[in-house]
Amino acid sequence: MNRSTRARTLTGAALALTASMALTACGGSDDDASDAGPKNQTKGSGAAAVRNPLVASYDGGLYVLDGETLEPAKTIELPGFNRVSPAGDEDHVIISTDSGFRVFDAVHQTFTAAEFKGAKPGHVVRHGGRTVLFTDGTGEVNVFDPADLAGGKQPAGRTYTSAEPHHGVAVELAGGELLTTLGTEEKRTGALVLDKDNKEIARAENCPGVHGEAAAEDEVVGLGCENGVLLYKNGEFTKVDAPDDYARTGNQAGSDASPILLGDYKTDPEAELERPTRISLIDTRTAKMKLVDLGTSYSFRSLARGPHGEALVLGTNGVLHVIDPESGKVEKRIEAVGDWTEPLDWQQPRPTLFVRDHTAYVSEPGKRQLHAFDLDSGDKLTSVTLPKGTNELSGTVAGH
Repeated sequence: MNRSTRARTLTGAALALTASMALTACGGSDDDASDAGPKNQTKGSGAAAVRNPLVASYDGGLYVLDGETLEPAKTIELPGFNRVSPAGDEDHVIISTDSGFRVFDAVHQTFTAAEFKGAKPGHVVRHGGRTVLFTDGTGEVNVFDPADLAGGKQPAGRTYTSAEPHHGVAVELAGGELLTTLGTEEKRTGALVLDKDNKEIARAENCPGVHGEAAAEDEVVGLGCENGVLLYKNGEFTKVDAPDDYARTGNQAGSDASPILLGDYKTDPEAELERPTRISLIDTRTAKMKLVDLGTSYSFRSLARGPHGEALVLGTNGVLHVIDPESGKVEKRIEAVGDWTEPLDWQQPRPTLFVRDHTAYVSEPGKRQLHAFDLDSGDKLTSVTLPKGTNELSGTVAGH
């Protein structure tokens, strides 16, 4: 997916506009409030369509931003801790709220009628033209085609309910197989695979603490364990053992352009919060794991992949590391933000990395800023200062 020349190189006028704009989008109100309900009041400058929108959460609401200039388009008041994920199309994002998953039209800055209710909405996974939601409090899995979100309607799709509720994740493969985790509220053990009729065809229970999901080239799916990574490849499970007895790789990032998965790597089961400096690179061809020490720690919101399959890690030293996944060599260091420390509470803000095509977006909540970088050149494209520091950061897929 190559971005247009306009999206990759901002004009001087756009940069000047971003640098000098007054954030008037936070004042006033409009008719969109009725779509969000009485608790979710909308403030902004109207409902003009936003190009390649970004959505950033803050304590009490959401900012909708233009993906090229970072100009704020609207502020949405939404109480609670709200997570933001791409829905898989050019218009929508998924907002995880106290009541469940809600669909937000980011281009037109309004909630739609589509909603998946349930306690503790968890992971949102996009793969192969399907979006999969896992509700931790019920164990329910919902699968739909994001194209069906058009028109604001509730998408019809596949459903599956886990044997017991747990903090899980699921992904649907191109052939219709559904890979989903196994566990309870107290213990997670592995994963199973269902055919398109929800009949079990494979199972593995050798992945303690299973968490997170990523897909590599040739549709190999990896799940993180507390002693390695569990791969599902060509209809079978394979375990990649970690070099340490306890080694949690609970967060991963994959790319269709690379057979190697990027993961975190934690080795202290007693730590209140471990701040690792090593990352893991999991070769799905050989089922081997390589460790790379970056010399700086990072958080679960620091991992992403670039347009060419490059591994990206935002360090607490403020540097965005661009890594060759084959060699593990850091090929580029982009000075992105200032030094930062990961907070003990995972829900608290920290610099967050979101990548779309050739652009890396990095938040800097301590300064209330958001930055955009061109991954090919390493150049900063633009920055914006917002009324409040942001927490989660996401957006639609490119296209507008």
